Amino acid sequence: MEDFSTARSFFMSTEATDTTGKTFAPIEWLPQGKVRFLDQTLLPNEERWVETDDHQVIAEAIRRLQVRGAPLIGIAGAYGLALAARAGDDIATAAADLRSTRPTAANLSWALDRCLRAVDALAEAHSVRERLTAEAIAIHEEDIAANYRIGKHGAPLLGNAPVVLTHCNAGALATGGYGTALGVIRSADKAGRVKHVYVDETRPLLQGSRLTAWELERDGIVCTVIVDSAAGSYMRRGGIDAVITGADRITANGDVANKIGTYSLAVLAGENNIPFYVAAPTSTLDLSLASGDDIPIEQRSPEEITSVGSRAVAPAAVEAENPAFDVTPNDYVTAIITENGVARPPYTASLREVCGSEVPVRG
Repeated sequence: MEDFSTARSFFMSTEATDTTGKTFAPIEWLPQGKVRFLDQTLLPNEERWVETDDHQVIAEAIRRLQVRGAPLIGIAGAYGLALAARAGDDIATAAADLRSTRPTAANLSWALDRCLRAVDALAEAHSVRERLTAEAIAIHEEDIAANYRIGKHGAPLLGNAPVVLTHCNAGALATGGYGTALGVIRSADKAGRVKHVYVDETRPLLQGSRLTAWELERDGIVCTVIVDSAAGSYMRRGGIDAVITGADRITANGDVANKIGTYSLAVLAGENNIPFYVAAPTSTLDLSLASGDDIPIEQRSPEEITSVGSRAVAPAAVEAENPAFDVTPNDYVTAIITENGVARPPYTASLREVCGSEVPVRG
């Protein structure tokens, strides 16, 4: 079995490059059997990379949003499981630990289940270790390739929409590389179809202003950060041609779970006759769920709302609720862009069509 030293060469040869011409991927498997990831909680002020051979470090990184974005946490979960096997840990227990970190994103469970199925018939520890490593690297490679195809399929949709608004971060930082919603924007920009990108700051953790703006600036794509509550005003006065976001889980009927605030944007876009697009790989589709009513919504610490960093911005005794995601009903979704093509209403048929015979298996 190979030592997977070729993993880095794949990432160096892919087109997912930053402005320096080097590959940008927020996570990678190292030849010595470690995982290296970018701590996204420190951006944009500091680019710090963490190396680990401990799956529990990966789990905590997912939980703390050092590693975030549905496709990326699926990749990280797969790498974490490979680390657990290499350390001699029980992989079923490790999978349960990793799965519990973030309940809403479909990709995490999808990746863990895929890895577990890959070694289901293997008994010898060495074979399990090597197979899990190979499967995790494959998941990563496939995600980058899928993102490029999403960009290819989605870019023509922005042909008449030179000013685009996006929410949260669905770029290279949220994926194996290149991005979903930002992948579409990147592809459209290369084709001369994008003039300007408005970036919601995305409260409470500012993934838009901290991460998406950071990515767009590196790419030389003109962008402007606005507060979340300004989006409707910009739409009403004709300043936005299209809205595009990523997704954390999409159900069989086309309901979309994404970062909190996405539903409001979709409603505002509908009111102002602006197309609302969602970009996501088929691994984000959960066709086992009939509708968004069945999606578990992660509740995060109230302190993310009542504090900014270490500074309190609300009275100490005040109650706060912090749902990390909301669900956008399919009626507000103009199209869902996947690596296999663009799905349009009715989604119960079109989403199965883009999956073909490869409907993601859950459990």
